[in-house]
Amino acid sequence: MMNTRMAAVDVGNDSIKAIFGELEYELNIPNIMAIDTEDRPVIGKEELDNKNPLEGIHIKVHSPALKENNAIYRVGHLATKSGNATELDPGSAKSEEDQTLVMLFATLALDAVHEKNTSQFPRTKNVIDANYTLGTGLPLREVKEGKDAGYRSKLVGSVHQVEFLVTPKYQGLKVNIKFNEVKIYPEGFAAYINLVMDNQLKVINKDLIDKRIIIQDIGGLSTDIAVIKNRNVDDDKAQGFNLGVSESLEAIREEIRSKHGIELDSRRDVVEIITRKNDRNHIMVKGSRTSVHDITDRILLELAKKQYRLLRNVWQKNSQTEICYFVGGGANVLKEYIKTLNNNLDGYNIEFFEDEKESIWMMANAYYKLITDFARKMEKPKSPQEPVKN
Repeated sequence: MMNTRMAAVDVGNDSIKAIFGELEYELNIPNIMAIDTEDRPVIGKEELDNKNPLEGIHIKVHSPALKENNAIYRVGHLATKSGNATELDPGSAKSEEDQTLVMLFATLALDAVHEKNTSQFPRTKNVIDANYTLGTGLPLREVKEGKDAGYRSKLVGSVHQVEFLVTPKYQGLKVNIKFNEVKIYPEGFAAYINLVMDNQLKVINKDLIDKRIIIQDIGGLSTDIAVIKNRNVDDDKAQGFNLGVSESLEAIREEIRSKHGIELDSRRDVVEIITRKNDRNHIMVKGSRTSVHDITDRILLELAKKQYRLLRNVWQKNSQTEICYFVGGGANVLKEYIKTLNNNLDGYNIEFFEDEKESIWMMANAYYKLITDFARKMEKPKSPQEPVKN
């Protein structure tokens, strides 16, 4: 059987976070793409291979899973420089969007062509045949609607090809991606696993294991609220909402454009302005440092109030809850606003992750723990007397 490689991929609205192999390689790519032409113009083309491939991802994607097959894209940082860049729209279903699949395939292909993996997969001339055991996830709402089965069926049993066009170091290479196995996890459950267990799924947080917990995962397009009782997600109480930070980030971006005449490339630029340690909530206007606090505070406080109402409603229906953890990139953006509201209002026992990376990478870490545990169980040798179970 072909050699398979572990991949845990969180296709987040802001960016793709991926962990590969034995935790030896990570990728973080902005979730932005733009339709492009095959021979994109490049200044200094002869020095192309001296540049970072992640800054110039230019690919053609062939897959029976895509509505737009054989399309050519700029992906990630390169797409932010395009006038027709697309980000996932509020209200869209992650499991049904071509963009989710294109970003997933591009991320896996970037791992497959990486120089450290030359012995990992067979290569014939410029074609690499890559096989992955994938752990990924979908919003709770989509899993409850049964969309995970359709998403999985798009991935397994087919060959998905990524061809690198004008991409530094990798131009001309083609990657055929196949999946040995695909496991799709609800995002709220994954967050719980990451909170209480290590990479071998051994309990590392005994204080939490038997507590009644709410996990509020605020993403770009949606919010998942998982209610944990008796070490399990309560399926009846768990809820997903079409409320994320994307619309608010877009509103901030638009108001900065109309008020200051500054065009920000993407929502990610807005996040950077809001969360950076130095000069937070400031932009440069004609060379002068200018505050946009009035814009960001008004719009984000309004969103924080909506998120707080969700928490209050869920907590009222689960009155014996002991603590709520806010996770995800959206929680990182809204942290100070939600803390202020809570201090002034109900005073719930809430917790945020002060380590920004831990919060943003929580889903990818959880998928890694779950998929490696699944693989370990599948590899356990059976004794000759042990009957084979379906």
